[in-house]
Amino acid sequence: MLTHNSKKGYILISSSVEAEFERIREELKPSRVVGFIEDEFKIEHAKAVLAESYISESQTKYIILGANNFNNVSQNSLLKLLEEPPRNIEYIIISPTKSNLLPTVRSRMPIVKGETIHAVQEISLNLFKINYAEVFEFLKTNERVKKSEAKSLVQALFYRATVIDKLILSESQLQNFDRAYRLLELNSRPQSVLAQLVMSFVGEKNAN
Repeated sequence: MLTHNSKKGYILISSSVEAEFERIREELKPSRVVGFIEDEFKIEHAKAVLAESYISESQTKYIILGANNFNNVSQNSLLKLLEEPPRNIEYIIISPTKSNLLPTVRSRMPIVKGETIHAVQEISLNLFKINYAEVFEFLKTNERVKKSEAKSLVQALFYRATVIDKLILSESQLQNFDRAYRLLELNSRPQSVLAQLVMSFVGEKNAN
C-alpha cells in the first residue's frame, strides 16, 4: 500500500560524503535533518545517533550517517535501530563504498549509487499519482535506452519513489525493483523491464 511516509531509509554510495549530505539536507527541507558526518564513524557517534533517534518527533526526522570509514563495532550497535526505526525516524547512510558496510547493515536498507541520483532530474513522474498516459510517455522517451542506461533509470526510479515522492513500497514493489535489475543483468529487453516496473505503480495505485 502506498502512503506519503517513508518508514525506512537507504544507503547512498558516493565519494562526496559531505557534498551529498548538503544536497540531501536542501532537498528534504523543511523536514528536520540531523547529520553525523565524520571521517571515521566510531562507537561514540553511534551512541549519539541512538540518543537522537529516541527524541520524540511528530513529523519525519531524517538522521544522516556519513563517513569515509565505518567502525564495525559502531555498525553492530546500530543494527536493531536500522531494522526497527523509532516512529517518524528515517536513516540515510552515506559511504564511499559498499565494502565499508557490514553485510548485516547492507541487508537492512536499499542501496542507491550517487551518480544515478542525478538521473532523477530526467524523471518527472510522480509515482504516487502516475497514470497510463504518463507511463506511455516515459516509455516512449526511453524506448532506445541501453542496458547500462536502463539500470541507472531503475535506480533513479527507486530514489524518486522513496526519497522524492516519499512512498512506502509494498513487498511486491520492492521485489519488482530487484527483479528489474536481475532481468537487465540477464539481457532482457530494457523497455520491457522498465514497462513492468513502472506499470506496477499504476496497478498498486488503482488497487487502493
